[in-house]
Amino acid sequence: MRYAFVGLAALLAAMSPALAQDAIQRTTRGALTLEQVPETPAPVRARLQQYVNARAASFQDWAPGGGVLIATRFGDTAQIHHVAQPLGARMQLTFFEEPVAGAEALPGGGIVFTRDVGGNENFGGYLLDEARGRTHEFTEQGTRNLSFTISDDGARVAWARTYADRGDYDIFLADPREPASRRRILQGTGAIAPIDWSADGRLLLLGQTISIAKSRRFILDVATGALQELTPDLDVAYAGGEFSPDGRALYLLSDEGSDHVRLVRLDRETGARTPLSPETAWSVESFDLSPDGRKIAYVVNEAGNSTLRLIDARTGRALPAPALPAGVISGVTFCDESARIGFTLNGATSPGDVYTYELRARRLTRWTQSEVGGLNPETFVAPRLIEWTSFDGLRITGFLYAPRTPGPHPVVISIHGGPEAQFRPTFSSTIQYLVNELGIAVIAPNVRGSDGYGKAFLALDNAERREDSVRDIGALLDWIAEQDDLDAARTVVYGGSYGGYMVLASMTHYNDRLAGAVNIVGISNFVTFLENTSGYRRDLRRVEYGDERDPAMRETLLRISPLTNAARITKPLFVIHGANDPRVPVSEAEQLLRTVRANGGDAWYMLAANEGHGFRRRENQQAQREAETLFFQRVLGVAPRD
Repeated sequence: MRYAFVGLAALLAAMSPALAQDAIQRTTRGALTLEQVPETPAPVRARLQQYVNARAASFQDWAPGGGVLIATRFGDTAQIHHVAQPLGARMQLTFFEEPVAGAEALPGGGIVFTRDVGGNENFGGYLLDEARGRTHEFTEQGTRNLSFTISDDGARVAWARTYADRGDYDIFLADPREPASRRRILQGTGAIAPIDWSADGRLLLLGQTISIAKSRRFILDVATGALQELTPDLDVAYAGGEFSPDGRALYLLSDEGSDHVRLVRLDRETGARTPLSPETAWSVESFDLSPDGRKIAYVVNEAGNSTLRLIDARTGRALPAPALPAGVISGVTFCDESARIGFTLNGATSPGDVYTYELRARRLTRWTQSEVGGLNPETFVAPRLIEWTSFDGLRITGFLYAPRTPGPHPVVISIHGGPEAQFRPTFSSTIQYLVNELGIAVIAPNVRGSDGYGKAFLALDNAERREDSVRDIGALLDWIAEQDDLDAARTVVYGGSYGGYMVLASMTHYNDRLAGAVNIVGISNFVTFLENTSGYRRDLRRVEYGDERDPAMRETLLRISPLTNAARITKPLFVIHGANDPRVPVSEAEQLLRTVRANGGDAWYMLAANEGHGFRRRENQQAQREAETLFFQRVLGVAPRD
């Protein structure tokens, strides 16, 4: 909230009186402040409402009394619901103005869930007592709490806690039914968090993230506080982790000795590590060990789509797995009896829905069928994988969503954030709207530094090589110019967070080849970003971007920052930000706006007082999509379809 008013006042004070009072057209809409954004025509608003009202459902856990717990949105924000039978009614369990981030059933009754306020990412832990119809918080208000891990008997929850200005997490423990039982069991260092309990409740598996390429695993004796590091002195990235039922082994995801992440079993006595998944060109991204310890379900990321596999936990022998449509699988969880798995499947032309698979019967069951705002799903467009050669000969891939109408089509290049992330072909009502209603082709590239293509590819944009990923966008512009059905003269870059930096950097490098840009919660200056981002993120971001405290690196970061080169941005720019953003402070948007406008540039602005790092509320998402439509109409010359 501080930035929504103080920051805006500073912005106005920096402008000339004529610019501040006459040139800037400022309006408000609910919690939004809009500058230079026109009023939305009623037909555009009505059609967009259908796309914004498309919803998804995600698997959260097996419900104690039968059925499943899911997260979906029927009001303005996502909440927890219970579904008692396949395709049955969704009974809402939580009713908050703020979205609920996740939920897990507590053995013996109750549901543990998390939520924050206004997108500030200070997540609290809550217990919903369904029998009493009451909810209480068991974490301390004003703190940031993550990685809630429930013991097998449901008597204790462990989690990681820190403050917004602190880089170290501590490990806490409590009976969620008794908040007064809360106590710190480890004063941690860095980004450390619990992952799994041993079956006897004596030990906690902990993970510490150093960077995307390096992490560590520890075992904490809860009673004594003794801490044992499992794999010291290894420069390895781990993900997840589970104890075997007898506690003698651990199952982990690791890229040790490979360019890709594999599923491995670690013998606690000998330290021997046995790969259970084969060496391939793709990485394992998640897994779950059955409660009886006999089976493992794991998910492989193959060029953005997921493959679900089942194996024998001891031998690695393949077990029958369901044949699924193309899409991204998440949340894979065995039931207590080890007989079924539940998961979410999200496809390019269908929103996320919840499925279960019965291992013995080999039966796949769909539990939810999410609505798409009354639209005809047959009109949705699936992408195709494209490839181009960058400046140094490296092959870069992306996904192209092409309208079914004749070209040449204007283009929106949608750049993912991260940077250690990956565009994956899940359902996007925004992309489907651009393609079907505005006739825009959308290209989503996975430039160097993206996840999913091995650790060597992931490191290609680190530190001084940061702008090499921007050159990948320049090579994509060359590729677009060679396509008969695409209009290179009408191309816009679009992205959020680190993708916002990529958008702004693309404008400073290729302004003459672009029609405009949409920057959502983006970084404009690496130095001010690193100095002002929340303390719990700063050291992790320094590993990726470089340490601004080092004079030579500071000079490099300033040289490549879009703010330093903002005079090159002469095409229309739309900046969108949340006032409560703890990752990329809104000051990054404000200083960019000041500079671009001082240079005579044309910049639109949308500021949400009740949002953080991206918009989560439906009413704000609706307003954002409307404004983006008007911006695309202006810079690309498109018109909504009748």
